[in-house]
Amino acid sequence: MYYRRKILLALLGLFDGKLTAKQFQKYLFLFTRKQETESFDFVPYCYGCFSFQANQDIATLTKYGYCKIAETDKNRFYILTKDDGFFDTLKPEDRKALLDVKAQFGGLTQTDLIRYTYRQYPYYAIKSTIARDLLNSSELNAIEQQKRHYTEKHLFTIGYEGVSIETYINKLITNGVNVLCDVRKNAFSQKYGFSRKTLELACRGVDIEYIHLSNLGIVSDKRQKLNSQTDYDSLFQEYRETILIENRASLLTIRSLLDKGKRVAITCFEQDPKKCHRTCVANALMQLPKTDYKLKYL
Repeated sequence: MYYRRKILLALLGLFDGKLTAKQFQKYLFLFTRKQETESFDFVPYCYGCFSFQANQDIATLTKYGYCKIAETDKNRFYILTKDDGFFDTLKPEDRKALLDVKAQFGGLTQTDLIRYTYRQYPYYAIKSTIARDLLNSSELNAIEQQKRHYTEKHLFTIGYEGVSIETYINKLITNGVNVLCDVRKNAFSQKYGFSRKTLELACRGVDIEYIHLSNLGIVSDKRQKLNSQTDYDSLFQEYRETILIENRASLLTIRSLLDKGKRVAITCFEQDPKKCHRTCVANALMQLPKTDYKLKYL
């Protein structure tokens, strides 16, 4: 079993085997603040700090019978159903961190727990739908100051290789991206969070529009045997002379978003922009007439 999943089960066990989903996310967040290397990343979401990976891990653990999910009118509960002593399998420093979280915050109500994370970590409350019900004006102002306000249109490219979905989404948020254009031929990934449905839901939760422009992608057969930058350059030369020309309408779709003042990110897999066709798309957009936006590689 993945070590991070043992942490989740140990957390549930430490809190008598039952937590609401909101409590679970907040306790886990506070636990990771005590780790030297954080086991989970988080994004600002509807109720504050949220880990997509932890949420998915709970679903997987439920599938294998380690816990179950119960719903009421007001809350979703995670309930431990199989305790194999996972707490004792954790590193000493992680056991201590979990115990510290329980000692420091275990007596708080769910509302007070959420309020605490909003006050101490205001960035993670910038997308909250309940902050105004919990905080005073000065606390709300602290959250407002964490928000990035951009007025100029901008074009970005971003790859998801080597990063978590949370780190990726945070990059989009902090750069004010409000439209993500996926230029993969097939928007599927074995890396959690980056298949179309999951990525689209993640974007929607932080007010980013997701658009899949599959006809700007490159079929997988052509991406085989790319062993050097020369191989990539040859592929991209063909791409510019064929796909980009044949699918100019899709290119102009991105341009129209920019013309409306949007901050648009073009995404694909590769971390290195020199090894990804999204750079060809970005360069083509920069070469269009009357370009009044800048390009940045995230």
